[in-house]
Amino acid sequence: MSHTPHELAEEFPDKVAQMHELKESDAHFRKLFDEYHEVNRAVHRAETNVEPTDEAHEATLRKQRLALKDQIAAML
Repeated sequence: MSHTPHELAEEFPDKVAQMHELKESDAHFRKLFDEYHEVNRAVHRAETNVEPTDEAHEATLRKQRLALKDQIAAML
């Protein structure tokens, strides 16, 4: 599979070490982090038609990804 855009390390390149520490020490952060990656992969699969979906579902996935990213950013 090709490179998946919007990975958290790319979104917050200056926070990679902090994200790693939080994944190890904060269960809530780890849950948000894992959920973000799951939703991000789903968006990528929809965008590349690996798993085609309707526009409404794809938009919902994008909104979920943004909400998770906002929560993660607030914790960083």
